[in-house]
Amino acid sequence: MTHNRALLFMHIAALLFGLTGIFGKLASTSPDAIVLGRAVFAVAALVLFALWARTPLAAGLSGKRLASLLLCGVFLAIHWLTFFHAIKLSGVGIATLGFASFPAFVVVLEAVFWREKPSASDLLKVALVCAGLLLIPPQFDLAASNTTGLLWAILSGFCFAAVSVGNRLTSGHLHPVQIACWQNLVVLACVLPFGAGAMWRMPPLDWLWIGLLGVLCTGLAHVLFVSSLSVLKARVASLFFALEPVYGILIAWWLFAEQPTLRMLLGGALIISAVLLVQRAPKPA
Repeated sequence: MTHNRALLFMHIAALLFGLTGIFGKLASTSPDAIVLGRAVFAVAALVLFALWARTPLAAGLSGKRLASLLLCGVFLAIHWLTFFHAIKLSGVGIATLGFASFPAFVVVLEAVFWREKPSASDLLKVALVCAGLLLIPPQFDLAASNTTGLLWAILSGFCFAAVSVGNRLTSGHLHPVQIACWQNLVVLACVLPFGAGAMWRMPPLDWLWIGLLGVLCTGLAHVLFVSSLSVLKARVASLFFALEPVYGILIAWWLFAEQPTLRMLLGGALIISAVLLVQRAPKPA
């Protein structure tokens, strides 16, 4: 894959991920049912695509790669559960901005596990993210839903950072469809025991929203995202996710009348500014 194609795929993935909070808000069911339904639709779409493209889902698997897929799948499940829980508590805007803290966690995790020393720009980015997060809620009161929703969203961002960094272990060795399918199977297995009952009780319209969430925002988006990581570093990939909270806030403002406060806008501006400081990977010669 060329560098330019990887950038294009990552941009499309960011656009699709930006719709995640919207579909999660439109679905009236519980977070565990949303996550389970999302995984079911994603696995179905990925298996059908693998059959159509004649991509063997078990080729190249080893014990180490399976362990990596399992761990990333668990973090992916926690990421989804905490993100949709944050949306239910505080709305799309705050949840999406809290999740947007994940590039700061990427810097830390890549420094720990890949021994990649953070630059001055990376450290500045972490500082800006922290400052932005302090501005988002009106006040830090754990009894307030906005604050607790933000904290859940930050945990969601950490888990997504772990998935991003962990996917570097398998990107380039396994087909992106394989990676996405196995990780979504892990999510399905994790959530099935406590989400099945609520999923079968969902109203018909929720099946539509979760179907779109699973096929577009999960199956297709994760294939594009993982494909890009075979060329791009996770910190470079995070550059494109600066637009995700922008999309989330604007669409939620239009659909759900979730008007952002001035503090929220300022905090979001700091977080997005931090993401835009991500060092761009040099183009290959």
